[in-house]
Amino acid sequence: MFTLHERLRADTLDITRLRLSRVLLMNDSSFPWLILVPEKENIRELYDLDEKDRSVLIEEITLASRIIQHLYKSDKINVGSLGNLVPQFHIHVIGRFESDRAWPGSVWGAGPAHPYGDDRRESTRERFEKAFLNYLASQCRC
Repeated sequence: MFTLHERLRADTLDITRLRLSRVLLMNDSSFPWLILVPEKENIRELYDLDEKDRSVLIEEITLASRIIQHLYKSDKINVGSLGNLVPQFHIHVIGRFESDRAWPGSVWGAGPAHPYGDDRRESTRERFEKAFLNYLASQCRC
């Protein structure tokens, strides 16, 4: 039984589920920022996943990166796993712009988060959800 860490649950909006991972939107409108959480219990590091799941995760990171690039035309995509505050293994996929508040440094420690306002929260979540659903439908061999 998979349980999402309480901090991830509090800081994100649910987008969709992929083959391995739950896709979440970080509630910070400063960046297009997705988080992938493999739905496996007691995974703290990439090497805790078996070889097959690691391969699936790489494809899911690629998909999330392509979707951010498609929707936002970012200058760079940052992909990382820290886990210093949230021990549950998760991957950050963040669209970056030369004009963003943290460029060229890290998004962490670059100022407070700017949560989505009521007017943008659901529309942004739906935009990502639709992009993932469109991709998944195009891959269906039904």
